[in-house]
Amino acid sequence: MHIACIIPARYGSTRLPGKPLAMIGDKPMIQRVYEQVSKATEIEQVIVATDDQRVYDAVVAFGGQAMMTRPDHLTGTDRLAEVAATHTEIDVIINVQGDEPLIDANVIDALAREFKEDSSLQMGTVGCPLLEEEYNEPSAVKVIVNRLGNAMYFSRSLIPYPRNAFVQPPLKHVGMYGYQRQFLLDYAKMEPTPAELTESLEQLRALENGYTIRVITTDQRFVGVDTPEDLDRVNEIFRTLDA
Repeated sequence: MHIACIIPARYGSTRLPGKPLAMIGDKPMIQRVYEQVSKATEIEQVIVATDDQRVYDAVVAFGGQAMMTRPDHLTGTDRLAEVAATHTEIDVIINVQGDEPLIDANVIDALAREFKEDSSLQMGTVGCPLLEEEYNEPSAVKVIVNRLGNAMYFSRSLIPYPRNAFVQPPLKHVGMYGYQRQFLLDYAKMEPTPAELTESLEQLRALENGYTIRVITTDQRFVGVDTPEDLDRVNEIFRTLDA
């Protein structure tokens, strides 16, 4: 089974323009992400999917593999699907966001192994413990799973409603996905669905169309970079790691 990791890296960002090339220590962020992903032992190929020549050139300069994609994609899924359509050798795609320079390769490997162990699996993702202070934060997406480890629902609201004390709190969704290649191509062509549009959560499209999303869990909590403050915090972490 050929498993590849695709890292979407869009240059434009409202809160942090040029984010993929923002420096973390002496390396651009996209290189930090690429190097972390490359530590995964279940991955055979890493590709950066970008809409900007500057990002493409930066990846090639540090010896990585990149592909230019159309600039008019509405979602990251559409960008992934463009890459998947041209790389027929790939069986499974792991999607890691280009603003996760501290991503743990062990979590990537765990998600990849789900597809190796269950050939019928079409889509998977990751959840981590939800902190109580995140209960009412819309940016902390919640996911509840059934006893088979599959997602029942994702929401920006707290779910399930705690009329009584939680028997099992929801998980915080980590935006890493795995897809069977053909499923990804089909998924990208599906029309947006009501809950997806209401919550602004694209993964609900799969659930509303009756597909299963496997959720693996980790105790790791990742630090994404969305703002200049996030970038400062990650730089401080890397200064400690590199010391």
